[in-house]
Amino acid sequence: MTVAVSLQHVSKTFTQKPVVNDLSFDIKAGEMFGLLGPNGAGKSTTIRMITTLTKLSGGAITVAGYDVAQNSMQVRQRIGVVLQQTSVDGDLTVWENMEFHGRLHHIPNSRRKQDIDRWLEYVELSDRRNDAAKTLSGGMKRRLQIARALLHEPEILFLDEPTVGLDPQARRRLWEIIRDLNKQGVTMLLTTHYMDEVEYLCDRIGVMDNGTLIELGTLAEFRQKHGEGLVMKQLGDRWEYQFFPTLEDANTYLNQQPDKTGMMVRASNLEDIFVELTGRNLD
Repeated sequence: MTVAVSLQHVSKTFTQKPVVNDLSFDIKAGEMFGLLGPNGAGKSTTIRMITTLTKLSGGAITVAGYDVAQNSMQVRQRIGVVLQQTSVDGDLTVWENMEFHGRLHHIPNSRRKQDIDRWLEYVELSDRRNDAAKTLSGGMKRRLQIARALLHEPEILFLDEPTVGLDPQARRRLWEIIRDLNKQGVTMLLTTHYMDEVEYLCDRIGVMDNGTLIELGTLAEFRQKHGEGLVMKQLGDRWEYQFFPTLEDANTYLNQQPDKTGMMVRASNLEDIFVELTGRNLD
């Protein structure tokens, strides 16, 4: 399968402190790739390097076959970026935000109006086209950001915590849009603090900590490696977790305990494995 994004021994140093250190992984064309890590792990810096916003200190990154250091313009033409921070211009209308982006990407007049109509309809904002962006809800603003990022038809879309701060209904609607775009062939890299989001959306997952990649694979591979069964035991105000190869093994262990007070068995999930790997929660 074609590789859409490739990082080879990438490093980034700020004031002699390594933020990203010898990072290597590939994202396949058409893949939905999740990048996880606690605050300060180096995720944002990695995305900024991939999207040409920050220079590498070492190593190489190629996006859609182009080197980010040597061919930054070609890379930018082939990517779309949806940042965590709302980046739409609140004083412009929904249509004007799209029009401005289309002109920046030199989309011909003959095609631009048609494409704007198409993407506003896709994210269900056609009826708000003449409204100022500042009047939109948080979920609508995020959908506008996605429509804007798709206007120049990028091959690869970067989503940096796209649903942060949204209500459950708005999150679910964005999930539907993201999955549908991926089914259409758009390669995606997603960062998020919501484990259920990663479990629902992502094909493969990379876990970063202290600037390095500490785990890479599918959720099924993670569970097979670290354990599919979990025994939880309450110790005062905290829980102790013990992994087992299977749920059956976990139940067997529990049944052998003379005192089962405060103990329970369940299947392991991504959050359990993340905490096991990093020693702490995402936030």
